[in-house]
Amino acid sequence: MFGRRRSGSHSRGQEDRAAEAPGPELADEPEQPAQGEPDAGGPTLGGGPYDAGDSYPEMPRADLGSLLVPVVQEYEVQLIVAENQGAWVAVGHSGSQVQLQAFAAPRREAIWGDVRAEIVAEIAGASGQSTEREGPFGTELTAQVPVQPGNPAAGFMPVRFIGVDGPRWFLRGLFQGAAATDPAAAAPLEALIREVVVIRGEHPMPPRDLLELRLPPEAQQALADQQAQAGQQDQQDQQQGGYDLNPFERGPEITETRLSLGA
Repeated sequence: MFGRRRSGSHSRGQEDRAAEAPGPELADEPEQPAQGEPDAGGPTLGGGPYDAGDSYPEMPRADLGSLLVPVVQEYEVQLIVAENQGAWVAVGHSGSQVQLQAFAAPRREAIWGDVRAEIVAEIAGASGQSTEREGPFGTELTAQVPVQPGNPAAGFMPVRFIGVDGPRWFLRGLFQGAAATDPAAAAPLEALIREVVVIRGEHPMPPRDLLELRLPPEAQQALADQQAQAGQQDQQDQQQGGYDLNPFERGPEITETRLSLGA
């Protein structure tokens, strides 16, 4: 939920927290460092995210199709594919995470303002609260959203949305964990976003369509090998009577695949 016209944005791996009050309470918002200024104890902000046509610093980056994402020690980069929900890149650092998705956008029109208004409406419809503020990427949203979608009584969690309008593309980031409220925790993830490269491609696409994400060739081969090994093991288990199969009982369904990319 929250901001995709064709399918919802995603929140994974959050801790359940009980809430005594029926609604959320927004904490005082911490001040964010201005763009290009160093955060105390953190990296200097500046540079990207870059368009593929820009000149950008050379560094190891994972080629995930529409996104070139830095692969750096102490950061965990995952490509997550969810059934009926598309794909996104999750970057983790010290218990915090940012989820990144790139979308097609009009050639001469910024869409973050409209997308932001839609996110605000969806959060309100889910019994959450949100507020706009200025951050290192411009206007952003901080919010309290239900831990369990559709069940506000289960409690609320903080999240933070950023948006970057590029040439014919739009990049959205969703911060979770401490990075949603703590500038010091967010700084390493913000610095990594500054080194992301967006590849829009030249083929025509409707605005708001999700740009394709895919595994690098070597990761595709590793995944194929894992699946082949799993298939062989399943066959051996069945031959050895390892399964009690009930043809009238639905088996397990895989709704989400997480693939980690090492540094």
